[in-house]
Amino acid sequence: MELDLRFFATFREAVGQKELASSFENGATVGDVLGELEAEYDGLEGQLLEDGAIRPQLSVLKNGRDVVHMEGPDTDLEDGDTLSVFPPVAGG
Repeated sequence: MELDLRFFATFREAVGQKELASSFENGATVGDVLGELEAEYDGLEGQLLEDGAIRPQLSVLKNGRDVVHMEGPDTDLEDGDTLSVFPPVAGG
């Protein structure tokens, strides 16, 4: 299946681009995709998952909706979905 992946801030720097289309196995979950991204991009290694869970303070959106309000890393993905990954944001 084809997914549209979008990266922001430091994650964009790690991947080298803001957006890319990538193929994954049918039936892949958010956790599967994040794990593959960590393995593929050195700058993402250990930044997305922690013991199989999405790292705290990280925002991952499936089609504009935070996956924390779905099934978290077990959220199913379908062909054509958009997955957006935001690093933790600090500020005041």
